[in-house]
Amino acid sequence: MILGNLSGPSEFRLLGFSGNSHLHPLLFVILLSLYILTLVANTVIAFTINTDNTLHTPMYFFLTQLSCLDICYLSAMIPTILENLVVGTVSISKARCAMQMFSFLFFGVAECFLLAAMSLDRYFAVCHPLHYTIIMSSRVCRGLVAGCYICGAAVGLIHTLITFSSPLCGSAIDHFFCEIQPMLDLLCGNTLPRELQVILVAVFAILSPFLLIIYSYIHIISTILHMASAESQQKAFSTCSSHLLVVTLFYGTAGSTYLRPKSTYCAAVDKFLSLSYSVLTPLLNPIIYSLRNKEVKRALKKKWRKINLAWK
Repeated sequence: MILGNLSGPSEFRLLGFSGNSHLHPLLFVILLSLYILTLVANTVIAFTINTDNTLHTPMYFFLTQLSCLDICYLSAMIPTILENLVVGTVSISKARCAMQMFSFLFFGVAECFLLAAMSLDRYFAVCHPLHYTIIMSSRVCRGLVAGCYICGAAVGLIHTLITFSSPLCGSAIDHFFCEIQPMLDLLCGNTLPRELQVILVAVFAILSPFLLIIYSYIHIISTILHMASAESQQKAFSTCSSHLLVVTLFYGTAGSTYLRPKSTYCAAVDKFLSLSYSVLTPLLNPIIYSLRNKEVKRALKKKWRKINLAWK
C-alpha cells in the first residue's frame, strides 16, 4: 500500500548484461554453477556445525549465522540475474524492486555487523581467555546476532522507503538488480542529498563495524605478540586468520563500491564489483573456513567417513 502511493514509474527495466548478449549462455552456466556450489558449501558448513557437539562454541555459532546470511544474501539477487541472462532486459514491478533493495541491504548490513561481532568473539577469546565463556554466553551471542539483524532491517527499511519516495525520472536501471547506485541515476533534480544519504548509510553500515574490527585486532595482535611461546602465538593467530581473510574480502569489495562519490562510478566496474561481493564472497567464505580451520576440517572428515560407512 505504501509503495503504491510513492512517486515514479510503476515498473522498471533491468538492463543487466544487455551489451554482451553473446556471453549470456556462458555467464548463465557459470553463475548457476556458482550459486548451486555456494548453497551446498554453506549448507554443509551449517549442518556440520549444528550436528557436531565439539563445534558448539560462540565462534562456530557465528559462523553458522554467516553461512545462513550468505545463502539468503545470494538468493535475493541470483534468480533475477539468471532471469536477465535468459530473457535479456527484465521488467520488474516497483514493489519487487523495493523488496529486492531491502533484502540486499538487510542481509548485507547484517553481515557487516556479524563480522564485527565475530571480531569481538575473537578479541575476548584471545585477550580475555579466562573470562571468555562467561562473557560470550549463549544469551550474549544470541543478543549480538539479533542486533545484527535489527541493524540490517532498520537500514534496509529506511533507505528503501527514502529512495522509492523520491521523484524518479526514468525506469531503465543499468544493472542486473535494484542496486543503490543505479537507482541514484534515476532521481530527478539535485541528487546530492541522496548521495550523502548513501554515504552516511555506508559509514554506519560499513565503516563503523570495520572500525570495531580494527580496534579488536589491534588488541588481539598486541596480545599475541606478548605471548611467551611461538606455539601459543601460532595457535592464537590461526583462530583469527580465517576471519581476517573473510573481512578483507567482504569489506574490500563493499567499501570500494559505496565509500566513493557518484561521479567516479562506471557501470561496468560497478557490475563487476557487485558480482564479486554478491557471488564470490558467499562462495569463498565456507571454503576459507573449511580449508584454514583444523576443527572444521576434522568435523567434515568425520561426517564424510560416516556417509561412506552408511553407503557401504
